[in-house]
Amino acid sequence: MWIMVVWTAGCTLAPSDETLHEPAAPLIQIRPASPAVPALSPQALILASTSTPARTPPPAATPTPAPTASPTFSPTPTLHPMSIAAMRLGSYPGSDIVLEQTLDPGSNYQRYIASYRSEGLMIYGLLTFPQAEMPAGGWPAIVFNHGYIPPDEYRTTERYVAYVDALAKSGYVVFRIDYRGHDRSEGVARGAYGDPGYTVDVLNAAAALRRLPQVNPQRIGMWGHSMGGFLTLRAMVIDPQIRAGVIWAGVVASYPDMATRWRRGSGGPTPTPPAGARRWRGEWTTLYGSPEQNPAFWNSLSANSFLKDLSGPLQLHHGGADDTVPLEFSVDLAKQVKEAGKTAELHVYASDNHNLSESFSLAMYRTIAFFDQYLKDAP
Repeated sequence: MWIMVVWTAGCTLAPSDETLHEPAAPLIQIRPASPAVPALSPQALILASTSTPARTPPPAATPTPAPTASPTFSPTPTLHPMSIAAMRLGSYPGSDIVLEQTLDPGSNYQRYIASYRSEGLMIYGLLTFPQAEMPAGGWPAIVFNHGYIPPDEYRTTERYVAYVDALAKSGYVVFRIDYRGHDRSEGVARGAYGDPGYTVDVLNAAAALRRLPQVNPQRIGMWGHSMGGFLTLRAMVIDPQIRAGVIWAGVVASYPDMATRWRRGSGGPTPTPPAGARRWRGEWTTLYGSPEQNPAFWNSLSANSFLKDLSGPLQLHHGGADDTVPLEFSVDLAKQVKEAGKTAELHVYASDNHNLSESFSLAMYRTIAFFDQYLKDAP
């Protein structure tokens, strides 16, 4: 049980995350006070002492004030679809991976457009294989979870090119998946925070990699940036077979903190969410109450509430000048992982931005060393 915190000074991407909405102001229910019991009059005492008792007349009724209006919420489902418990009950078998198109190779690895099935949808992605002798048991593999890119602008072979290249040429099978509704992937892009679809695609990608004869099924890790970090953390408390995870500038706060502490800086306009994205914060506050009114509901959705079940070590990277996702999200998660008795490393790049543009080489060096330790070299 340990945690490492490292502060350093500090392909350009511009990922951001779904639009959030301010929660409704909490309402307070006021219960009216009970009326006081009146004292008996002398006449009533005399009547009570005669041989034929007479019933004391009841006191005059005191008007009951109308109660203050209180919020009425729909009953919280036993298992909300976004709850960790509900997702653990799901089935994520993946499928055989099909190589759809051969791309130009990298420096020491092959590149393909590949597909697999997730909830019956055809999901595509960029798949790499090392050009070297395969180790006994197969190659270690990484599911690569990209950050928010408007789905209608996303392309399989664009952006994150340097990130995939660094991992692929270090001896890993890398599967950078296109979530549903992105590029050629089937389905509707509903966003990550209010709909389980992207998480399901990530879990099925890990299962699909385990089917590949070139991959060691015991050595599957995940890498995620921004929104992809949110997906990585959720996957690691749902699927116990994910060996290790690395998250850059991740949206890794609990749902209560996401709802109340996520404020945007000056990094440009907040993107309009895709048409199918659920505006989760406003909807859930209306239906179930705010995090203060109904903490059990909001905590049931949060991977942070289940860190004792984290499937492997985490490495976190965050820029001190990130104006898209607060640094505090990663700092708090590192503390929470330690308190849960699990392993986390936290690397903070004091002057760097959301994409770690200034510190890319150092952050990637640390990322590969971490995966080497927990995926490639570990027994």
